[in-house]
Amino acid sequence: MSELLSVMNDGYEIPSIGYGTWKVADSDAESLVLEALTAGYRHIDTATIYENEEGVGRGIKNSGLDREEIFVTTKLWTDDMGDPESALSTSLKKLGLDYVDLYLIHWPAPKLGLYQQAWDGLISLREKGMAKSIGVSNFNPAHLQEITASGVVPAVNQVELHPGFPNTATAQANTDQGTLTESYAPLGRGHYLSDSALTEIAVRLEATPAQVLLAWHLANGYIPLPKSSTPTRIKENLKAENLELSCGDLVALDGLATGTKICAEPEDFNGF
Repeated sequence: MSELLSVMNDGYEIPSIGYGTWKVADSDAESLVLEALTAGYRHIDTATIYENEEGVGRGIKNSGLDREEIFVTTKLWTDDMGDPESALSTSLKKLGLDYVDLYLIHWPAPKLGLYQQAWDGLISLREKGMAKSIGVSNFNPAHLQEITASGVVPAVNQVELHPGFPNTATAQANTDQGTLTESYAPLGRGHYLSDSALTEIAVRLEATPAQVLLAWHLANGYIPLPKSSTPTRIKENLKAENLELSCGDLVALDGLATGTKICAEPEDFNGF
């Protein structure tokens, strides 16, 4: 079972590795979430736009675990930024939950000019107990600086981050203000799994390349959210918690950096 925990700036604990459900169909979400929870994950990440909250909720319900044992995240989509309470109410109904442990603004969508209003809405949802913790996703340092003028600092900023794209400026801005960094696409969508430096480390440590990449995130204080639809890999990925990388290993993995994103930019979405 997952044992590593990080403490957010609001005092709540978050499991240091989570199971991501991006591009998991609702029809598959129940069995895969159940697989992840059975393997020992206690942190499940979903979002309104993933359209799988109902399946995720079924997996959580059928796990037999107490609600307090599972850390659940979902996200506010841009279409709903004007009314976060209605959006979260809908998500909670789909998930079959009374609250989520973490609610994130999925994208700042600066062209809409609503992310400050949305953040104020999330603060209200936290006060009402609908979300224990609140945070953001895909916010750059300038966006972060604007919303923290409210006096409430996001507990988490979930961004694309992996050795190929270490997202250094945003990760540092998160650290500077006490916000934890969550990494989506932590395995670089498989782009680096056959890299010679990575495979050499994996062979020496008798680990998989994916485990080595996830251990890099953990060593840097990030919270990776690997996604897999293969039961064996779901179990293997969690074992990265037990892998210790040397300073030399970390330097070698840092050498994979190209500075090139592999995921979509906010501007790629209509209305941004």
